[in-house]
Amino acid sequence: MFKIRLLFISTLLFALGCAAQSNQSKQDLNALNRRIEQKVRLTFDLPSAVSVSVGSRVASEIPGYDKVPITLSSQNHSSTHDFLISKDDKTLIEWEKIDLTKDVMQSIDLTGRPVRGNKQAKVVIVNYDDFECPFCARMHQTLFPNLLKTYGDEVKFVYKDYPLIEMHPWAMHAAIDANCLAAQNNDAYWDFADYAHNNQKEINGDKRDIKQADARLDSLTHDIGQKRSLDLTKLDACTKAQDETAVMASRAEGEKIGVEATPTMFINGERLSGVKSEEEMRAVIDRALKDAGETPPASATSAAKADR
Repeated sequence: MFKIRLLFISTLLFALGCAAQSNQSKQDLNALNRRIEQKVRLTFDLPSAVSVSVGSRVASEIPGYDKVPITLSSQNHSSTHDFLISKDDKTLIEWEKIDLTKDVMQSIDLTGRPVRGNKQAKVVIVNYDDFECPFCARMHQTLFPNLLKTYGDEVKFVYKDYPLIEMHPWAMHAAIDANCLAAQNNDAYWDFADYAHNNQKEINGDKRDIKQADARLDSLTHDIGQKRSLDLTKLDACTKAQDETAVMASRAEGEKIGVEATPTMFINGERLSGVKSEEEMRAVIDRALKDAGETPPASATSAAKADR
């Protein structure tokens, strides 16, 4: 699982090489920043089109560490993420602060979002998702169909858009196409989500050509729309327009509540980052159900015992 706020790892910790002097010369500083950039690129397998810029370090509130911003840029998009760097320049850790005073669920706008499960359920599972993210694909396969089958009447599943556009070239296009389907039909959205997460290699193609990937996504969207008897003229116009407004709003919302990875889920306010096993998910869902005054289904309890 990676993570750089727009990548995927809960905590990044790696050696940067030989220690530098505290009073670094410009040459030493450039060399250190270059090592940081190389490690970030290597660790997260960043495309060459993504630029990595290391900012100026400042004192942090953590003893033994300074804070350094790292900016990722690609075409018209960029994002800056704070890291802690040890005083001896050997260790880099992603920096994350969590505000305990906010009810995160009240900050998530679910208006118009497609739903799986019981729309009136007391337990709500919100997943910030990227259709091109391989870890999201693994998480999707854990959620559906098993957890949906187990908890379908007890929980509500909702996906929010968080495409990692700095490193996933067709993730934005996929999110827009999925939303074009959602505008007309709830189930059509989930048809798209299931296919995209289960067939990422097919969408990528052998040559990983972004134009071909986008064309495959539009064809998939049209086929689903036809299958669901949607207004194809309206649907095709939507996919052609590729309006990023709603997707970028979802991503901005995620950033405000501390989403720094995909997948990131909130289950009645409890946050889970990265791929979680079915057993881990059941434990959190069962706890949320009990907190809401509900009894977890017997099938979930039996499955949890079988996993031990």
